[in-house]
Amino acid sequence: MTKYIFVTGGVTSSLGKGIISASLAKLLQARGYRVTIQKFDPYINIDPGTLNPYEHGECYVTEDGAETDLDLGHYERFLNTPTSKANNITTGRIYQNVINREREGAFLGKTVQVVPHITDEIKRNMRILGETGDYDIVITEIGGTVGDIESLPFVEAVRQFKWEAGPGNALVIHLTLIPFLAAAGELKTKPTQHSVKMLLEYGIQPDILVCRTEHHINMDIRKKIALFCNVNINAVVESMDASTIYDVPLLMLKEQLDKTVLTKLKLSHKNEPNLDNWKDFLGRLKNPTSEVKIGLVGKYVELPDAYKSIIESFIHAGAKNECKVRVQYIPSEQLTIENAVDKLRGLHGVLVAPGFGERGFEGKIEAIRYVRENNIPFFGICLGMQCSVVEFGRNVLNLKDASSTEMNPDTPHPVIAMMEDQKNVINKGGTMRLGAYPCDLKKGSKAALAYGKTHISERHRHRYEFNNSYLKDYEAAGLTPSGINPDNGLVEVVELKNHPFFVGAQFHPELKSTVANPHPLFINFVAASLAYARKN
Repeated sequence: MTKYIFVTGGVTSSLGKGIISASLAKLLQARGYRVTIQKFDPYINIDPGTLNPYEHGECYVTEDGAETDLDLGHYERFLNTPTSKANNITTGRIYQNVINREREGAFLGKTVQVVPHITDEIKRNMRILGETGDYDIVITEIGGTVGDIESLPFVEAVRQFKWEAGPGNALVIHLTLIPFLAAAGELKTKPTQHSVKMLLEYGIQPDILVCRTEHHINMDIRKKIALFCNVNINAVVESMDASTIYDVPLLMLKEQLDKTVLTKLKLSHKNEPNLDNWKDFLGRLKNPTSEVKIGLVGKYVELPDAYKSIIESFIHAGAKNECKVRVQYIPSEQLTIENAVDKLRGLHGVLVAPGFGERGFEGKIEAIRYVRENNIPFFGICLGMQCSVVEFGRNVLNLKDASSTEMNPDTPHPVIAMMEDQKNVINKGGTMRLGAYPCDLKKGSKAALAYGKTHISERHRHRYEFNNSYLKDYEAAGLTPSGINPDNGLVEVVELKNHPFFVGAQFHPELKSTVANPHPLFINFVAASLAYARKN
């Protein structure tokens, strides 16, 4: 029978519920259990696909094309197993399902209410992954903080679920804050006490408390928390600030969080967790032998979370190359013909990031022109790839005012355009190519050599495509389409001949990079940047 773990948060948001969930899952997985994690988000959007990255960080895309919360990226990077649409549920999805059923007459004239109809739908979604038979343990992270109006139905659903599941089948981990008051010189437990009291008011007794703190919690504080919050002293877990999120599984192992969870769920401790590969990765991450500076050109660089998967991919690829990747954020709208050289000087590689809309588009093109002409390693992702096509069209093929129809619908040379069958779709999300698609790579191309194979599958999230009317011109001039979708002939990868590393990918390789399997394109891009740094 599948066991369920719920992770709630109190006092403040951004305490790291996602990292704690992923770390616990990693430890349980390392002990031989089959684990998955799901995230329940209390906002009313159906999914984060149309949210501004400044509002919510990056939008993470799963294999099956679901646009989800960035925490699912952490889950995949830690566990090395893909997630799906079932791993991220929002209030919007829950209400939409219930309202659709009400319109179909499913409730036989009953008054549809938050309890039991909404909470029943939440519980049904909580069980979906557990009922597949693929998992021994399902960890469910409840977004927001206890006490928010939005998360009340979820907290109530957790209460009902735990009661229905019976003892030993479900438990609640509550993540809370123990602040350090500098003026008093001491740690304060009151916010944690209040947060647990609020949870108790909703009928939930947490089984384990994970206390986020900047300083070590001594035994006296642990005893005090245990006494006031009705938990065993060994269920008060310290979660210190760490230098990297990848330290957290080892910190939780030291605190025996996994053992406490297994005991409470009446599961055997099996073998000790095998974390040799994880420790090896951490060793290389923390002891680099060299360093590279890579510019990330994008329009959301003020909020690094907007490019979370790209940053983490650099960490994985850097560790693989035993080198520290220093990412320099460059706002694309500040780049002009006049200042591009100054802004990009001293970099060993440039990545032009994905995005939508014309803000910063010309800046990205200037950055690409500079790195193409100066043989600096370049990696373009999604819009970054499209910008490289536009730049090459304008400056090499002399196609005056070449552009993407997204930025200029009246361009005389639409080298990037929307596919015909998508032009009449009205829903914003509906025009997207989302999720995993196959791609055939040309033998001997940089991409094929990086992957070590010619048939790959990668995830997409975009609306516009390379215009195949211009394919022959580009190939003749040296920008090779080295990756093609076998089903529809669309260009997936372009690369420049006679350049140390100039690769543009229409897909999002960063979404598949994990600690266990760093992405080959990122590994090769970092290696090329390292080679450039040594030469210059």
